[in-house]
Amino acid sequence: MTIYNLGSINIDHVYRLASLPRSGETIHSRDLSHGLGGKGANQSVAAARAGARVVHLGAMGTADDWVLDRLAQAGVETDHIARLPHQVTGHAIILVETGGENSIILHGGANQSLPDETLVRHLTGIGPGDILLMQNETNLQPEAAAQARAAGATVIYSAAPFEIEALRVVLPHISILSVNEVEAAEAFAAFGEDLPVQGLLVTRGAAGAEYRDLSTGETFRQPAYPVEALDTTGAGDCFTGWFAAGLARGEDIPTALRHAAAAAAVQVTRHGAGDAMPDRAEVIAFLGSRD
Repeated sequence: MTIYNLGSINIDHVYRLASLPRSGETIHSRDLSHGLGGKGANQSVAAARAGARVVHLGAMGTADDWVLDRLAQAGVETDHIARLPHQVTGHAIILVETGGENSIILHGGANQSLPDETLVRHLTGIGPGDILLMQNETNLQPEAAAQARAAGATVIYSAAPFEIEALRVVLPHISILSVNEVEAAEAFAAFGEDLPVQGLLVTRGAAGAEYRDLSTGETFRQPAYPVEALDTTGAGDCFTGWFAAGLARGEDIPTALRHAAAAAAVQVTRHGAGDAMPDRAEVIAFLGSRD
């Protein structure tokens, strides 16, 4: 089983602060670092380090070759990433305060300019048993979701950054909707709680996560593992990527949730997003230390 990920690729500019700035306030940064990010790249790295075969579908500028190298080193297949000469690679300005909370500004760049024909060609191999991951940081979301579902694949959609209209157009093609607690409430307000999807994955930060099987009415809950968080950037992406990898490995829902929660717990104890994703051996060792 292969995970195809129509996902954003960003270069993260991370500023570490004593506290997040208030409106109109200018404050000094304590540190600046650059790294691999974007919800798509984060999820690809997380799933690949979890042991899944991951094919990333996306776009970036013609510079920044180190980004491709970083993805490949994590085990992500990068042959289907378009290099666009008139676009810059997407980037994010990330403010992280001492307690690990963050605020993020995104510039989509090449993430919003993936050519139609490129996507159609690169998804021709998807089929039953495969997974398409998507997030709301690229163009061509409804086209990709429709093509994947028509081919019999499972479509997992992370509805972030959350936009009602973006969700509305892909909702008919989604198998599993992945949202945080606030996004879930907004989706219910817009569409009702009887969403036309097979499953709903809700992450709740320190309160853990739950998976609702909307076909059977069964709910699976997974507590978070208590750790001292240094940086929560990318934690949700880590969880979703690991959950998708669990499904790709044939794990049942409780096992996939448990491994995803452990991976996210390890990830937030490190600085960074994509660069902080743990591998399978680290997660198994973490779980062993908690049993």
